Amino acid sequence: MTTEIFMAKLPMDGDNVAPPLSPPLPGSPDEGPEKTFSLVLRARAGDRAALDELCARYLPRLRRWAHGRLTAWTRQTMDTEDLVQETLIKVAGRIEYFEPRHEGAFQAYVRQSLFNRIRDEADRANGKLAETIGTARPSSDPSPLEQAIGTELVERYEAALLRLKPEDREAIIARVEMGLTWSEVADTLDKNSRESAQMTVKRALVRLAREMSHG
Repeated sequence: MTTEIFMAKLPMDGDNVAPPLSPPLPGSPDEGPEKTFSLVLRARAGDRAALDELCARYLPRLRRWAHGRLTAWTRQTMDTEDLVQETLIKVAGRIEYFEPRHEGAFQAYVRQSLFNRIRDEADRANGKLAETIGTARPSSDPSPLEQAIGTELVERYEAALLRLKPEDREAIIARVEMGLTWSEVADTLDKNSRESAQMTVKRALVRLAREMSHG
């Protein structure tokens, strides 16, 4: 029953249906001028314009992810805006060493880099906080994600996500947590159409629901 409630809260069809956490930013382009994979290849080859475009594209996405995952107390304690920008600068400085191995690999790379950066800051600030941030609950007050679907369901969601294939996990995170439009999801997952992106996310959500029911 809880899995059905969770699935009912997730977006399924149409860019006009807002994800549960935060909708796409107003005025964001529906169609990106170039796919992320192509930009990564150009950036690895030393193209500064491509690197700048990657940073501009992922800055608002990482902001949304951090907003959804971190509690209000943590966001007040840390300057997450600075952490996001510093993370992108670090990723940009090592872009030539990044090798995408699956769809959504760059999204996973920058998101994990930001998570590690926040965890390091938490470790320096408070050892106890560092112990709990691994569960995406760095303090007792709920994050926006927990407020949206409940703490207990978030724990099942987190555990089920880890059991999914990387491609499925990144598809769900792109649409549900980062609030991307279907066109942006298609770009992130290197799909050739919004319809293909929708089908990928739907199938991933079915697998997620199955894993959550097992949990």
